[in-house]
Amino acid sequence: MIIGALRQTGRLFALAAEVSRAVFRRPFQFREFVEQFWFVASVTILPAALVSIPFGAVIALQVGSLTQQLGAQSFTGGASVLAVVQQASPLIVALLIAGAAGSAICADLGSRTIREELDAMEVMGVSPVQRLVVPRVLATMAVAVLLNGLVSVVGTLGGYFFNVVLQGGTPGAYLSSFSALAQPADLYVSELKALVFGFIAGIVAAHRGLNPRGGPKGVGDAVNQSVVITFLLLFFVNMVMTAVYLQIVPPKGG
Repeated sequence: MIIGALRQTGRLFALAAEVSRAVFRRPFQFREFVEQFWFVASVTILPAALVSIPFGAVIALQVGSLTQQLGAQSFTGGASVLAVVQQASPLIVALLIAGAAGSAICADLGSRTIREELDAMEVMGVSPVQRLVVPRVLATMAVAVLLNGLVSVVGTLGGYFFNVVLQGGTPGAYLSSFSALAQPADLYVSELKALVFGFIAGIVAAHRGLNPRGGPKGVGDAVNQSVVITFLLLFFVNMVMTAVYLQIVPPKGG
């Protein structure tokens, strides 16, 4: 079991390296990229916007309640917005892309694999990685970066509404605390997280789609495995990136 897990891990990293190299090869499948970009965006934009509202509300309510207990109501806006931008927004985007787009990518590639379409492409001298995997991975990365901005804005507006309307906060204090605590690096690391998370979601989905076992049932199992593996990797990578960011970038005013 351990050897099998190590072998699958090695294949996953090998696929990631092969995709990274194939990005710069020509010809680039621009039409496939546009189609996949539109598909990923169409299945994630509305759910991401809807999910970000309760996320922002819950964070604002919890942070607002905590700051009231500590007597630091003036920092409610900055703390809640930073939590949304740095942590909630990239994770929401990654989970939706992995659950909606990643599962579809895995199922598509898995069905092509069991029908031996990918073997036929290799016989004709066409690289399945360059033709099918690279456009899908780049599409998930591009959508993740753009969607992260949307989720950050919607989550921030939701937190502002719930803090000002339901908890009796003042708009001026909310905005001033945000400008006092936030800095451009917070947005940069959020976008970097979204980019990395999109890459991970695309690579894991493609890897499981290229290696199904047991026919059609194996494709369904591969889809489930891709979602679970992606979730575990996302939370681990998020922890590492957050720890590194907090060590490298000093807090504003620190």
